[in-house]
Amino acid sequence: MKRRDFILLLGGAATMRIAWPLVAWGQQDRIYRIGYLSLASPPPNEYDDAFRAGLHDLGYVEGKTLDIEFRFSEGQEDRLPGLAAELIALNVDVIVSYATGVPAAHRVTATIPIVMANGGDPVASGIAASLAHPGGNVTGMTFFYPKLMAKRLEVLKQVAPSTTRAGVLLVRGGSTKSVLEVMGATAKTLTIELRPIEIGAASDFESAFAAFADMQIGGFVMSDHALFGFNAAMIAGLAAKHRLPSIGQLELPASGGLIGYGVNFFDQFRRAAFFVDKILKGAKAGDIPIEQATKFKTVVNLKTAKALGLEIPPTLLAAADEVIE
Repeated sequence: MKRRDFILLLGGAATMRIAWPLVAWGQQDRIYRIGYLSLASPPPNEYDDAFRAGLHDLGYVEGKTLDIEFRFSEGQEDRLPGLAAELIALNVDVIVSYATGVPAAHRVTATIPIVMANGGDPVASGIAASLAHPGGNVTGMTFFYPKLMAKRLEVLKQVAPSTTRAGVLLVRGGSTKSVLEVMGATAKTLTIELRPIEIGAASDFESAFAAFADMQIGGFVMSDHALFGFNAAMIAGLAAKHRLPSIGQLELPASGGLIGYGVNFFDQFRRAAFFVDKILKGAKAGDIPIEQATKFKTVVNLKTAKALGLEIPPTLLAAADEVIE
């Protein structure tokens, strides 16, 4: 290397050493804006707070280093695209959402990064090219929902072994085909016939359970959806009225249902902050691998089991994360 080239190289390195602190200082002074698209009702709930706690753990302070713009659809999915458009108009740096909020936001923007706090299969839905290399503007946390529903069916059979017909409570217009395909394979091994019913509104629940009674099912599996979450108490009440063992999302047993089995969403929402941090520091959403849920939780309501005359298997009881007496 010539002496002149060596001096130029040193000069460039010195310039880089001087520039780095200035860039870092500029980043610290900037207030980032996060758009948060929620399917729930205001104010922010415990899952939203888990996400905020994750940001705090990474050194972010609301009002100082970032602002969070919340938009709540209050269980009305048709409002999601409009709310996503509102966030985009605010020029947010990233949008955080979950469940059906993710595809709704993705349909509105293909450029602003979207982080899934939880979601279905992004590859099957066409949102991502693969989990390892998403390639688009979506990354975050996912779980394979059809497999979760199949596992719920297995647990229902454990609790009510005489079951030969099982109801499946689904939301009309959802990913019912993939869910029923995976559940169908499991049902075959368990010698169970599936009896699915799709719900479009809360007013459909009474007729759905009347149909379940006519089908003489031995219990039912409830899918995860905001419509069911908002009406968990009604669903549990109808299950009790018709004396049906039930298994669904984790909130179900607290409302009087029998069993809740699902993803530990607190961990997923907290982990979503990691993806936001990566994006705010310059990473592209399409380059950040999508992670799968690894922690699941079981909640058992013994009071409901007693009312139904069911004995919870000791192995299931021992594995339960929470038991409601």
